Amino acid sequence: MPLLPLPLPQPVLAGAFLRVMTDLGYAIVYAVVGGIVGIALVLLASWFLPALINRLTPNLDEEKEIARGNDAVAQYFGRVVAAAILGVSIVVAAAVVAGVLAALY
Repeated sequence: MPLLPLPLPQPVLAGAFLRVMTDLGYAIVYAVVGGIVGIALVLLASWFLPALINRLTPNLDEEKEIARGNDAVAQYFGRVVAAAILGVSIVVAAAVVAGVLAALY
């Protein structure tokens, strides 16, 4: 005769469901807050990094060189700023994923 699984009492099922919903709620909160913080950090980086590059190269006016058509300065400036923004984005994405995983387990 096969053994049939015993039904779990109703309070145990309700407790497990409440735990899952709480964990999902925390995961959603971590994802939303992490996304907002990530957007703020990327915007801050895109505002701060061009000014930093201008201060690090005092003998070179990047905006004037780009306006004159100097493609080398434009490519260097764009690549450095893009790489830094991409780096900030990767760090923020890792932090958001870690927060979501922590909330789910």
